[in-house]
Amino acid sequence: VTNYHVPQGVGDIVMIQSDHTGAVDILSAELETADLLGEQRKAQPPPLAAPTMWTTEKMKEFKAKMGKEKNGRMVVKRGEVVTVRVPTHPDGKCICWEFATDDYDIGFGVYFDWTTVTNTAITVQVSESSDEEDEEEDEEIEGLSPAGDVERGSKSYLRNRYGEIMPVYRRNSHQEVQAGSHEYPGEGIYLLKFDNSYSLLRNKTLFFHVYYMS
Repeated sequence: VTNYHVPQGVGDIVMIQSDHTGAVDILSAELETADLLGEQRKAQPPPLAAPTMWTTEKMKEFKAKMGKEKNGRMVVKRGEVVTVRVPTHPDGKCICWEFATDDYDIGFGVYFDWTTVTNTAITVQVSESSDEEDEEEDEEIEGLSPAGDVERGSKSYLRNRYGEIMPVYRRNSHQEVQAGSHEYPGEGIYLLKFDNSYSLLRNKTLFFHVYYMS
């Protein structure tokens, strides 16, 4: 073993297992980790910068404009979570959003999926609850904790490839147009979550506009 030379990088470990006894010899100083007990360490995504947020009082004008757009208006039913998936665009450097609701507030948060973009089309996903939404996004979910009350903010621990830009909180979108922007951290998909899971009785009419800037 002492004459068996293996090029090593930082953090690498080399293990040699006996075919006869099954015993494992470890040839690294960085050994006594949970990995040897069968626990896998997964790389965490880099931290994400906070978004820029602002509000405007031009509710009437915004709703009238979005009402004429093909996909500018939708109903988020009681108990539902709507996720607008917005891929980063090669011609853009920043994502922007605006939204408002009729009569009542709605929960809103922004997340980022560090994944390869194969299609720049914006898609909409509807789920019955935040828990169900997490299950649908990936069949191989491990270690998820239940989502918290959107009144206090989302407490969900998303998968390692997901990053939180802004947790879900209830916004006074029925009083002012809620707007924001975020500079691309890299290639991936933005997840704009409109959360009405806390409402047992009321559907919410949502007017929204998502676009990118170069």
